[in-house]
This record gives sequence, structure tokens and C-alpha cells, in this order.
Amino acid sequence: MLRVVLDTNVLISAIHFGGKPRQILEKTIRRDIQLCLSEPILEELKGVLRRPKFDYSPEAVQVILTELIGISDFVNPSKTLGIVSEDAEDNRILECAVEAGANYIITGDIHLLKLGGYRDIKILNAVAFLEEISSGT
Repeated sequence: MLRVVLDTNVLISAIHFGGKPRQILEKTIRRDIQLCLSEPILEELKGVLRRPKFDYSPEAVQVILTELIGISDFVNPSKTLGIVSEDAEDNRILECAVEAGANYIITGDIHLLKLGGYRDIKILNAVAFLEEISSGT
């Protein structure tokens, strides 16, 4: 089964806006692909959902986090990486993917997308990921 790490921006889009990110999240819910998460990703997601722009209540945030944990392979990264110097927080996504043995990182973040990949992990946006898995490449 494909193992994926969804960057916080993709999780926010899936939860709040829908579209292609929601299609990917639905695939994780159906267990077509395995979502991999870590505490730093959940902490960032929690902070973003509480921002005035989204303004989710603490209770709603807790429900979302609990649901995500329930469908995820939760990992605790053992190594700290410094691959992305422009935005050090992006390294938390790489750390999760490495620890989880993920096949893909799905992101809208330009710093990660510029990498194109890290080790054996492909880094794609949501549209490219869905195209790639539907074409079987």
C-alpha cells in the first residue's frame, strides 16, 4: 500500500476547502493509501485551524485531530533534518516521511516541491499525485 505524508497545507485544504486534497484524504479514509502523521504535523495543523481565518473551536479541532490519528500510521521521527533551509519547519514533513518509509509527500509548499524528492520519496502537489496514481506510474 502506498504510504503518504500530507503537508499541513494539503490537510487544511482537504478539511476546509475540498477539491483534489479532499479526494486524497478520502482515499486515506477508505484505506486505499496509508496516511502517515507525526506530532509536529498535528501541532502545526492544530495551530492553523485555530487561526482567525479558519476559527475552528477547540472541540472541533480535537475531533479533527482524533479522526486523523485514527486513520493514520503515527510516527515519532528519530532524526532531525536540515534539508530545507528557507523554511526549517518544512523539515518536519521530511522527517515524518523518512521515519514512516513514505512513498510520497503531497504538498503545496514551494520549498518542498522544489526538491522534487528526497531519498526514495517523491514530492508532488495534489493534482500531480492523483494523476500519477491513476496512471499507475
